[in-house]
Amino acid sequence: MGRGDLADAEWERLRPFLPVSSGRCGWWRDHRQVIDGILHRVRTGVQWRDLPERFGPWKTVYERHRMWSADGTWERLLQQVQAAADAVGEIDWDISVDSTIVRAHQHAAGARIDPPPAPVSKGGHSSRTPGRNSLAKPCCPPGGGGAGGEGLGRSRGGFTSKLHLSSDGRCRPLSLVVTAGQRADCTQFQTVLTKIRVQRGGPGRPRTKPDSLAADKGYTNGPCREYLQRRGIRHTIPEKTDSQAADCAKAQAADGHPASTKSGTRSATPSNERSTD
Repeated sequence: MGRGDLADAEWERLRPFLPVSSGRCGWWRDHRQVIDGILHRVRTGVQWRDLPERFGPWKTVYERHRMWSADGTWERLLQQVQAAADAVGEIDWDISVDSTIVRAHQHAAGARIDPPPAPVSKGGHSSRTPGRNSLAKPCCPPGGGGAGGEGLGRSRGGFTSKLHLSSDGRCRPLSLVVTAGQRADCTQFQTVLTKIRVQRGGPGRPRTKPDSLAADKGYTNGPCREYLQRRGIRHTIPEKTDSQAADCAKAQAADGHPASTKSGTRSATPSNERSTD
């Protein structure tokens, strides 16, 4: 087993949720080998054609990744793993929201506006995976920017995409939104939280509401706080320096007392909102 490959315990957790084939239209190449190849490429950034031979034909690894990205297999896999973790109490619902910029390669410029459909699945699929006659159509990212699923744009870092992510208290992903690199964090705040849907093991609706939320100053504007207040989500978000100065000026004008210049972090509950130094 190479560095970065799936451990046996990780593989056993994923294996029950992966697509299966009856063999009528060919058999899947070993899923574990292919997933290890995808992980190697994501971790190292190597070109598909330069994948080590131990992962099998590079084109097989590429086509599998492309197909599963387009038909929603990766997203369904995440949802099923999340549901299994929640059933045994492994998800910490004190969540965090943040974003990061990903620099796009120069060859990403000039991508087709209407990309070709992804390859179809093998026949004899399980109920979780589209069959051979179903065409997987790439969908536009919720935040916009570029052709279906690309999320390409320009920011201070050049040609970039931005990943908006929510994670539980153990730093495991709950939802992900891809946008063009110039999109502000706060514009995707509600979208990221709306995409949190952890299925229950038994009857009942998926869980969509965290116990509490922590975020940085990029989410300190009024609409973000109002949204959290409306949903009854406790949150801890530091205020920007200019907002603190404005609040101090308002307080000074209201009661005539000198305004404090200390920086603070605002913690809010549905029924109470206060600033603590």
